[in-house]
Amino acid sequence: MRDFYDGASPKIKAPARHYRALLARYYNLLIPPGASVLEIGCGAGELLAALRAGRKTGIDLSPVQIAAARQRLPEAEFHVQAGELIELKERFDVIIVSDTLNLAGDVQRLFEQLHTVAQPGTRLLINFQSAVWRPLFSLARMLGLQAPQPLNSWLASADVLNLLRRSGWIPICRQGRILVPVPALGLDYVANRWLAPLCQWFCLTFFIVARPPRPATARLTVSVVIPARNEAGNIAAAVARTPDMGAGTELIFVEGYSRDDTWAQITRVIAENPGRPIRALQQTGQGKGDAVRAGFAAASGDILMILDADLTMPPEELPKFYATIAGGGAEFANGVRLVYPMDENAMPFLNLCANKTFGLIFTWLLGQPVKDTLCGTKVLARTHYEKIAANRAYFGEFDPFGDFDLLFGAVKLNLEIADVPIRYRERTYGATNIQRWRHGWLLLRMIAFGARKLKFV
Repeated sequence: MRDFYDGASPKIKAPARHYRALLARYYNLLIPPGASVLEIGCGAGELLAALRAGRKTGIDLSPVQIAAARQRLPEAEFHVQAGELIELKERFDVIIVSDTLNLAGDVQRLFEQLHTVAQPGTRLLINFQSAVWRPLFSLARMLGLQAPQPLNSWLASADVLNLLRRSGWIPICRQGRILVPVPALGLDYVANRWLAPLCQWFCLTFFIVARPPRPATARLTVSVVIPARNEAGNIAAAVARTPDMGAGTELIFVEGYSRDDTWAQITRVIAENPGRPIRALQQTGQGKGDAVRAGFAAASGDILMILDADLTMPPEELPKFYATIAGGGAEFANGVRLVYPMDENAMPFLNLCANKTFGLIFTWLLGQPVKDTLCGTKVLARTHYEKIAANRAYFGEFDPFGDFDLLFGAVKLNLEIADVPIRYRERTYGATNIQRWRHGWLLLRMIAFGARKLKFV
């Protein structure tokens, strides 16, 4: 189903263009700048023409459509092929299957064949129309607003997710889009931008992002960045308790404006451990987010980790995060304090309630299950962090915590996020730097900011 207005009378062509423009808008939010894109069932190339991408390639069964596509996009490459029998030598950053899935004769075989044109970092982007709208399509055909269509599968989201898993793809996220697919005096803009994210089940089309399995890699090097402010009593324990992981582990302390002798303790511990790679920086900016960015910029490891210097997240649990990333289980590992029982005084009850609430909100906002956004331990590959940093202009340097710069950036790149439960411990030295009401207000601002950039677009 290339477009539910295809084949309609000329007076209906404007709604068709409007619908395609909406699809292109959402796809452009999902496609990284400069990516190579392959579209399966590209038709006459209308969607590809509207995408901001690097190299563009399309395949379709219809020679007539492919001829029209070549005329529309002479700089792109087109082939007359079926997705289930695809034979291309190139591998692509992004593969798109837009409004054709319900017409495929064997969806599982199609998904299986797409592995032949995918690489480890490829993202498969799919949109298909919801069965909730099926009666409206039937009415449109009765009124002559839609041409007769081939037999349609009307796959449910659960069917698509199951077929992806059966064919070796790992679904990352799913979201509904488009409530009003036709021009409606500006009401379509309001409905599609502001209401669709809140009324997902009633949307016309669902978008699903998936990735190929990532094989376990050889032993990787690790950089553990430890922001430290007023944590003098925890420095020696952080070094002693952080295990050596992978092919080697370096520790990078980033001290910022401490009122105690944190910096002196860092320099002392470095001198006492000459055989261990430990470095220290003093940040010039403000906040933990600035400290994390400074530490990551100085890091040399293949995998980047954040460890809070208060050690409420036991350093002994860091190998779980290493295994998640190096083993291909996910692309972004997020610590979760809210699964196992925690020490009695580790987290005040009101903070616990707030963290659980924010977890639910951010799961909706990010489109992936994220139970605990404020756990300080977050881990990802250096290559992915470099992409987040390169695309930071989309969000700007808005985040004083450092958590949301990484989470929002990971979602914008369609990285798979995995929650890693940890045992949360009570602080043994010093006082928390978290201020409940001030930082709670900042969290609400983060939600509003993220919603505007990721959901209400």
